This record gives sequence, structure tokens and C-alpha cells, in this order.
Amino acid sequence: MNIIIKGFIETSMLDWEGMIVSTLYAPRCNFRCPYCQNSGLVLNPEQLEEISLDSIKKYLIKQKGWVDGICLTGGEPCLYSDLEDFIREIRELGMKVKLDTNGTFPGYLKKLLDLRIVDYVAMDIKAPLDLEAYGESAGIKNEGLLNKVKESIKVIMSSTVDYEFRTTVVPKLHKTEDIKNIARYIKGAKKYALQNFKPQETLDPSYLDEKPYNPEQLKEICDSASKYVEKCIARGV
Repeated sequence: MNIIIKGFIETSMLDWEGMIVSTLYAPRCNFRCPYCQNSGLVLNPEQLEEISLDSIKKYLIKQKGWVDGICLTGGEPCLYSDLEDFIREIRELGMKVKLDTNGTFPGYLKKLLDLRIVDYVAMDIKAPLDLEAYGESAGIKNEGLLNKVKESIKVIMSSTVDYEFRTTVVPKLHKTEDIKNIARYIKGAKKYALQNFKPQETLDPSYLDEKPYNPEQLKEICDSASKYVEKCIARGV
């Protein structure tokens, strides 16, 4: 499968801490998270305009010295068999690469990290790593996929490439103890980011009525998880 890009934010200071990046969105995903805010990319990517690699490269060349690199997100970029080639083309421009992934392709992820063609990886952990909880949050109850997520955690934590794990915290799905359970599972991780849920364009429309945690609540949850990881941060507060 050849990678295509269906979304392009020219300049972002939010998608990679300390970096100015262009954010590229690859369509399609093997999860169906009910709170996903990129539902169009997941369910109806054919309705979105494709952005050519040539136009992306021309922009990056023009902005070299201002833009540090790209954040490749989705969807799930690792669905595409030519992801490595795509990343190499971006790196040839002198750009750094951050990869966002759901962790269901541990073998491919290990290859990319071993090749050191990815500078930073952000992996989502949807819920505590048991089948029921993960199935509810990911929208897919599949033990094989869950095992791959667990394997990717090991791959990332044993790599020398910089990384973070992150969870979008949804009150309906995640209580304080759930986040603590995740933090215990990744004990010793460099960075764990808690992202506050925003009820916008969710894959499951019922989640539009879900009220997010207030900033103080999310910070308290973050504090409870911080004892297990080197750094725990709350985003969107």
C-alpha cells in the first residue's frame, strides 16, 4: 500500500514539543476509537483531498531554517508498506521526523527505530492493557492487536530514540486508577502525556455530549501517575 497524505498543517508548534513542524495526516486506521477527532480520515478518507508529496517537499524546502521537520500522524502511518521510503525522502531535505502511532505494528516500528530514520516517536496507549478496557477505548476488541501494543511498548522503551507515551483521557472511559494502571505498566518511561479529551467531530457522535475533565482534575490525575514515570504532563488544560 502506497502512503498518501490527506491533511497538511503547514506550521505547528503543538505537535512536537520544542519544535516547529509541518503536520502530515495519513488516512485509514485499524482502530475505531469512539472519541477519535479525525473521523473523516478513518471512515471516509476518499472524500478528502490528497496532498501531493511534491507540494509538501516544495513547502519544506522553502521553509527550511524555520520548520524543523514533520510530524507524521493519522490515521495510522504504519499501515503503509512504503512508509520507510517516504520518511527517507523527507529526511533527504534535512528535516527531522516525528512518528505518531497506535503501536499495532511492532516489527515495522522496530525496523524504523533501528534504522534511526525517526527522531521521535509518540505512541498512544488507549486504556489499561487488558482486553476489555482496551477494546472499549480502541473500538476493536482483538487480543492479537493488544499483544502487539504491548510489544511496541517494549520496543520503544528499549530503543535509544526519544519518545513519549500518551493517553487521551475521556471521563467515560478513564478514571484515575485506569491512568495509574497504565503508568505502572510503563514504569520508568521517559515521558507520559495525558491529553484532555475535546468533544469535537468524534467518530461516535454520542461522545459529543461527553464532558471532559476540568484542568484541575486532569492535573490531579497526572500527579497520581507521575510517581511511576520520569515525567508526566497534562495537555489541553
